[in-house]
Amino acid sequence: MTIIVLVYREHQLHTPMYFFLSNLSILDILSTTVTLHKTLTAFITGVKMVSFAECMAHAYFFMALECTELLILGVMSYDRYMAVCNPLHYHMIMSYRICALLAAICWMLGFVEVIPHTCILSHFNCYTTNVINHFFCDVLPLMKISCSDVSLLKLWIATEGVFVSGLIPLSMTLIPYVFIILVILKMKTNIGRRKAFYTCSSHLTIVVLLYVTLYCLYLSPTSENSLDSHKLFSLFNTAAVPLLNPLIYSLKNKEVKSATKKLLNFFSAKFKLVYFNVQRCPKLL
Repeated sequence: MTIIVLVYREHQLHTPMYFFLSNLSILDILSTTVTLHKTLTAFITGVKMVSFAECMAHAYFFMALECTELLILGVMSYDRYMAVCNPLHYHMIMSYRICALLAAICWMLGFVEVIPHTCILSHFNCYTTNVINHFFCDVLPLMKISCSDVSLLKLWIATEGVFVSGLIPLSMTLIPYVFIILVILKMKTNIGRRKAFYTCSSHLTIVVLLYVTLYCLYLSPTSENSLDSHKLFSLFNTAAVPLLNPLIYSLKNKEVKSATKKLLNFFSAKFKLVYFNVQRCPKLL
């Protein structure tokens, strides 16, 4: 929320990189809300029941938000490529209209491409138990307890899930960085290389963090204790990664630090003004 408010209020942050970072922040908020709200409710009320429709909604929105985030990261990689490799035409090519169009396409594709997964999953009509060994309704725990034929879903995940939802965004992310690295190596001054690397380091850190987590979740070898490790990596993906994303960008970014100080000074001045007015007003009987 802090990142979104900063980007909205500060004119110096009205750039394509921070526009996509706002989209990433919205995705992190929604992903955390979808996955952790039921856990928090269970802690408070003690009720651990979830309806079938709500469970399918959990699975759909979690997959859709993850796919959208991968696509947004791919577009952010293209933005960094344009900023480093074609700086003279950067603002002309990456206009607000183009950025909004790219973001809209990412959101639309992310929510459309997981519809087949959810449809296949919702047609499972036989389960060995009604207890899900997880803190939200993810695909793998549901497949573990299903006694229906899951071969079609496994095939769909192995083909569309890995190649379309995984490899295409990964290619969109890594290919621009190949050209970025080539341009950085051709730079003659260390200052230019340091500045170009500084421009891309935050985004590259988030990309590595997210893809490593997703690999450990869905592509690691299965075992008897795989669900326990799956829960740990899911918790890291749904709670730690959304927390680290804004920190990685803000701690290493001078613009975000400057905007944060301005916002804090603004709220501090407002608070002092309100406090001063309250002190001057007579007490009402």
